[in-house]
Amino acid sequence: MPPRTPQAPIPSGLGRATTAREAVGDTDLCGKLAVVTAGHTGIGLETTRALVHAGAAVVVLARDADKARQALDGLPRTEAHALDLADPDSIDRFADVFAATGRTLDLLIANAGIMAVPLAHDARGFERQFATNHLGHFQLAARLWPALKQAGQARVVVLSSRAHHRSDIDFDDPHYQHRDHDMWQAYGQSKTANALFALGLDLQAQAHGVRAFSVHPGSILTGLQQHIAVKDLQAAGLRDADGQIPKEALGRYKTVEQGAATSVWCATSPSLEGMGGVYCEDCDIAAALTAEEKSSRGARPWICDPTRAMRLWSLSEAMTGVRFDAAG
Repeated sequence: MPPRTPQAPIPSGLGRATTAREAVGDTDLCGKLAVVTAGHTGIGLETTRALVHAGAAVVVLARDADKARQALDGLPRTEAHALDLADPDSIDRFADVFAATGRTLDLLIANAGIMAVPLAHDARGFERQFATNHLGHFQLAARLWPALKQAGQARVVVLSSRAHHRSDIDFDDPHYQHRDHDMWQAYGQSKTANALFALGLDLQAQAHGVRAFSVHPGSILTGLQQHIAVKDLQAAGLRDADGQIPKEALGRYKTVEQGAATSVWCATSPSLEGMGGVYCEDCDIAAALTAEEKSSRGARPWICDPTRAMRLWSLSEAMTGVRFDAAG
């Protein structure tokens, strides 16, 4: 197994108040191509703006391509394509279109996701958050692998969350077919899967110059929370009795510009040259935690385990029917 980057701060000299523009700094991305899922809204849009500001061309993937084009109006070197991460055929259609262009891919940012939704299964029987947040991005990255490999030095950034603290992956019942469902636990499981996917990809792909990172963007008020009932937010301690963010918690929230910073830092920072497979937060590699430590920050041991990462890799290939031979 290739050497692994330590799960420990560098430190980077940046922090939680850093914005996406500050994170990209004076990095020159002219001639580089990025794909960003949901790069037209929330922190995805700020990510797109920062990459364009640095000179990159950006392909934005969205369920509603027309809506995405409206949001991107005026941003140079951007294009929008329809893609639904919950629909395998939609992923394949985009991948075929992209492959036909013959373009190489320098950056893939797996930004889109759903959060804390009621239990539902797709047509394959897969739990909706696991299927959308993880399996959809796994399939997309697999289909784009030839373009990433061809770039020679590419990076993949997968948005995880500190919600990974809530749950490891239940490999015996990941889709809640036999156990009681908890929407926050299911969300946490999907975010653990995001981090393990980045670790597994990095372990296999670094021989081809492709490095992968997982990211906790921070607490940001975006459309991700809009479909969650107030009572459920209250039960999770995210709202007070009046349905407002508790005053003592207001300081933990980032702006959208700050929320996009760690994604951009992982995608572009020269300080990460030769590194990968780590979970990052606040524009730095996060500290490794034990399972028992009481902290809302840092990486829990189950997202740093290469054995779990490769077990998830095999499971994901079996579930999607997509062979992702990153080592080949």
